[in-house]
Amino acid sequence: MEPTVAPARRGILRSLPPVVLVLGSISSTQIGAALAKDIFPIIGTHATVFLRVTSAALLLLAVARPRWRGEWRRHLGVVALFGTILAVMNFCFYSALARVPLAIAVTVEFTGPLGVAVAGSRRARDLVWVVLAAIGILLLSPIEAHDVDPIGIAYALGAGVCWAAYIIVGARMGRALEGGDALAVAMTIASVLLVPFGAAGVIHAGTAATIAIGCVVGLLSSALPYSLEVEALRRLPTRVFGVWMSLEPAIAAIAGFLMLGEHLGWHAVVALFLVTIASAGAAGWG
Repeated sequence: MEPTVAPARRGILRSLPPVVLVLGSISSTQIGAALAKDIFPIIGTHATVFLRVTSAALLLLAVARPRWRGEWRRHLGVVALFGTILAVMNFCFYSALARVPLAIAVTVEFTGPLGVAVAGSRRARDLVWVVLAAIGILLLSPIEAHDVDPIGIAYALGAGVCWAAYIIVGARMGRALEGGDALAVAMTIASVLLVPFGAAGVIHAGTAATIAIGCVVGLLSSALPYSLEVEALRRLPTRVFGVWMSLEPAIAAIAGFLMLGEHLGWHAVVALFLVTIASAGAAGWG
């Protein structure tokens, strides 16, 4: 699933420390999400999702240039399944963003990879991470004075389930296929599936500026972080990579605060902390 990377750019990436690559990937993803949330009021959530996925698909197609008779056709079933997961995951995540702060959406969504990490472990102490994550999610539940949209939480949980499926099916696709062809085709399938939900919004309300922002979102949320992560994984053990990725909810909180003016209550901050610790623990600490 590794896309073609220009030699010059690969040389630049190789000169950066692995930790910088991982933090750059996380930051890029969260900045892209914050930009996307900014154009929700203009073209709507679904149109933004469609723009993000379609721009990413076009970029990947331009880089990978998959051949019609390529190897991916022999594994079209798993590629199509991966594309469907991408479509549903993005739809759920952006629908969550429309209702809850960025950090909360990312924190709840992170239960997906946490679940995969724990499910693949036979260590009894990993139950501690499950308990910590569960407490964190309960703190975000819309009870008592907590002003959190339950539909937004449900969408974020749906995105988390899709993220878990993304990891499992993506690994299967990666073992079956090499190169960026499969990812480009899968992203194209995701874009087609989102046409009924978002194309009309782009056509009716999209301006040159919002379409440009949507394309930037696709670059920041897909192409750039994927390239950074691929290079980081070449030089970092998977478990160490997972520990660093567990910082994503915290960086999402910073991006939400700086770019969107989103302030979190004490319960959300504690929840973010608990899920981050649980994710880091499941990935390799302890």
